[in-house]
Amino acid sequence: MKKSIQLFLAITVLFSVISCKNSTEKKSKIPPKQPQQTEEHQHTNSEELQLNDGELWKANKETTEGIHAMLQIMSNFTEKDNPEAYAQLKKSLETEFSTIITKCTMTGEAHNQLHIFLVPMKDLFDGLTAEPIKINKESFEKLHTHLTEYKNYFE
Repeated sequence: MKKSIQLFLAITVLFSVISCKNSTEKKSKIPPKQPQQTEEHQHTNSEELQLNDGELWKANKETTEGIHAMLQIMSNFTEKDNPEAYAQLKKSLETEFSTIITKCTMTGEAHNQLHIFLVPMKDLFDGLTAEPIKINKESFEKLHTHLTEYKNYFE
């Protein structure tokens, strides 16, 4: 069952990324200022999140609400010594994450920056159910820190 949920999530993310990319390509009639990069290049972990010429990127309402919901879920989490509770936490967070992906309406560089922000979260989700529990706690803290960084890049 766990593998099927992970497979479903992976397929959802893949289709969403493709869908967002196709949507961006169809809507954009103006040629990009820089040479267009491949999808693989746009979503690598090595790229660093950047501001929009010193300003925050405009995010769609659903994305911001989803990030806030994830932060709220984490704030409400109290069973930090219970490995089974981390599995439920992961499931709840992945549900919100999936909603963010499926409601993606962002385009252009804001969209690319959002994906740079979202990609590292998968590894952090996986750490919530890894052993020993020390890894769960570390992933929890890293994920919480990562989510709080959203407001520094997106509005």
